[in-house]
Amino acid sequence: MSFKDHFSRQSAAYRRFRPGYPSALFEFVAARAPGRQLAVDCATGNGQAAVELARHFDSVLAVDASTSQLASAEPRARVHYAAALAEQLPVRAHAVSLVAVAQAVHWFDFGRFHAECRRVLVPGGLLAVWSYEKFRVDAAVDAVVDRFYTDVVGHYWPPERRYVDQGYRTLPFPWRDEAAPDFGIETDWDLEEVMGYLATWSAVQRYKDQLGRDPLPDLRPQLAALWPAAGTRRLRWPIHLRIGRA
Repeated sequence: MSFKDHFSRQSAAYRRFRPGYPSALFEFVAARAPGRQLAVDCATGNGQAAVELARHFDSVLAVDASTSQLASAEPRARVHYAAALAEQLPVRAHAVSLVAVAQAVHWFDFGRFHAECRRVLVPGGLLAVWSYEKFRVDAAVDAVVDRFYTDVVGHYWPPERRYVDQGYRTLPFPWRDEAAPDFGIETDWDLEEVMGYLATWSAVQRYKDQLGRDPLPDLRPQLAALWPAAGTRRLRWPIHLRIGRA
């Protein structure tokens, strides 16, 4: 079975420039799980979520179909990395308390993935999936980023991106939904970090592949005019979390 690979070529940049998730998110999800023996982090990428889950679980199996991403993953006690699809997890049936997916479930084969979750989760086990939106700064910066997102690279987003744009509300999710609080990411970034992050967007890579040029140099002066020359600005990223129970 193949997978939709939009990030392997940017694996090093992905590790460096993707924002981290708040600890409160993992505390909440872990507290809702029926046990703390084993969690699975699907499409782990560079291991951001897996490392945080390891603070709460005895063992974390972190899988990704991209060996390039796994090569950039952060080693950590209690985290075992494995090359595998989320739809074909290398774990026995009814052994997992939590299956987590950070910013990735919209790429999966939904039917196969949800069936696999039902196979591996213990009775009452938890599935937690989340995504984050574009960062927000203020009206001026947001307008520049929104124009770039929609008018420049908008045509190059894969169709699955709509689930992120819709806050995961329309995501196929055949589970008993449970209420979750609002979470968000906050970072203080300089312009170099912002440009590095934007370079990890799959739409930017597809734009470059199809048009043979990088759209970011045209964007940079627009943001530079709104950024401190040698300083940072506060970025806020709303998180959309859905949790369901087996």
